[in-house]
Amino acid sequence: MKKQYTISVFTEDQIGLLNRVSIIFTRRHINIESIAASESEIKGIHRYTIVINETEELVIKVVKQLDKQVDVVGAFYHSNDNLVYQEIALYKVATNVLAAGGNAEKIVRKHNARFLTMEPAFTIIEKTGHKEETQDLFDELEPYGILEFVRSGRVAITKPMKELKDYLQELEIASAHK
Repeated sequence: MKKQYTISVFTEDQIGLLNRVSIIFTRRHINIESIAASESEIKGIHRYTIVINETEELVIKVVKQLDKQVDVVGAFYHSNDNLVYQEIALYKVATNVLAAGGNAEKIVRKHNARFLTMEPAFTIIEKTGHKEETQDLFDELEPYGILEFVRSGRVAITKPMKELKDYLQELEIASAHK
């Protein structure tokens, strides 16, 4: 049965690595729901956070294939209940819609979103939360006219108290026993 999984791929900072990682998903006809890339807590190691909807069996195969890539330090997968995760969304709306004192401002406040900047022509609103929460705000603001919208990929941290260096140590021990 297909379910949502988050895959964390820890890599060295190399040009073209994201392309090699994404090809693994493309060849298996797996749609990436979201992807975020950033530095990790270890200097020189970067992290890709990739969200997909697939069977656990296929996710395990993909993670094993990612692990075999040169410049990939380690790849792991997690179900949503083992993660704390968020996304960020930015909405650009006409300032006059908010200044009119109608429901648009109440909608923004109801969703605990915040105003980042107000210009004469437009206002930028920020909302963090799960994808469903940022989508709900979009759906409620849409009748008032959204000039521009962008949502980040998921950023996630695992709940178990295990640091990346612990995972890396386990990988070294496992490869030494092969």
